[in-house]
Amino acid sequence: MTPTFVLIHGSNANSFSWAPLQRELALLGHRSLAVDLPGHGFGAGFPSAYQTQDAAELAVAPSNLVGVGLEANVEHMVALLRRAKEHGPVIAVAHSRGGLTLTPVANRHPELLDHLVYMSAWCCVDHSPREYVVRPENSGSVLDGVMGVTAANPARLGAVRMNWRTTDPVLLAALKESLLADGTDDEFRVFLSTLTPDESRDAGGPDDRADAETWGRLPRTYIRLARDTSIPVELQDLFIKEADALTPQNLFDVRTIESSHVGVLVRPEELAGVLADLA
Repeated sequence: MTPTFVLIHGSNANSFSWAPLQRELALLGHRSLAVDLPGHGFGAGFPSAYQTQDAAELAVAPSNLVGVGLEANVEHMVALLRRAKEHGPVIAVAHSRGGLTLTPVANRHPELLDHLVYMSAWCCVDHSPREYVVRPENSGSVLDGVMGVTAANPARLGAVRMNWRTTDPVLLAALKESLLADGTDDEFRVFLSTLTPDESRDAGGPDDRADAETWGRLPRTYIRLARDTSIPVELQDLFIKEADALTPQNLFDVRTIESSHVGVLVRPEELAGVLADLA
């Protein structure tokens, strides 16, 4: 039977991010489903202050992601996967923060998945996300330089809020370097316009790391993005190394694309070919 690619977006993103890839997959004859996690897509909060760029109001405007955490993502994904699985095999593709959702879904419901694909995505095995951030393998990340985009105190707001509409040229340059260094300025601005300001604070806990008995029995692929400066390739390789040590009888199938963090979303032809090969 024809598989369905289920596409799981990263932080502050949505199903819209996957439209160019879905076009390429369709032209190759493949079916896909792009997911909006809770509080994303048309379900995202969009404070009027974000539109008007009222910084003081943006810092305090309520977020609809307060109390919405990883558990909500998992429940949402399981419900979608049950429906997708009725039509044949499912290949789940997670990008970036989307990996934090894919792993616990596979831990709890491996029967709903036929293949896992992590694309420069978090794949926590031995450590928590907070612990990975301070490891030497993450030292090449340039994300420290974009913290000025934070628009509110996460502890006070109950969510992480970013102002992607900043006009600060230094901050915009740092954002482009971290996300789409291999893209044009126009492509970068268009991509920023697809992002929404709020993201959940919940990145999961120890129980959301890869489980050898369930997650570990599924075929899996890691797509390394070799020019990524958000999740450096050294950190991607650490995820692969730890996962392979966890289940040495079931190793990652590793593919590499010369791309920035979101370059494969903007120009997805090579990525579509890799996924089509898996199908």
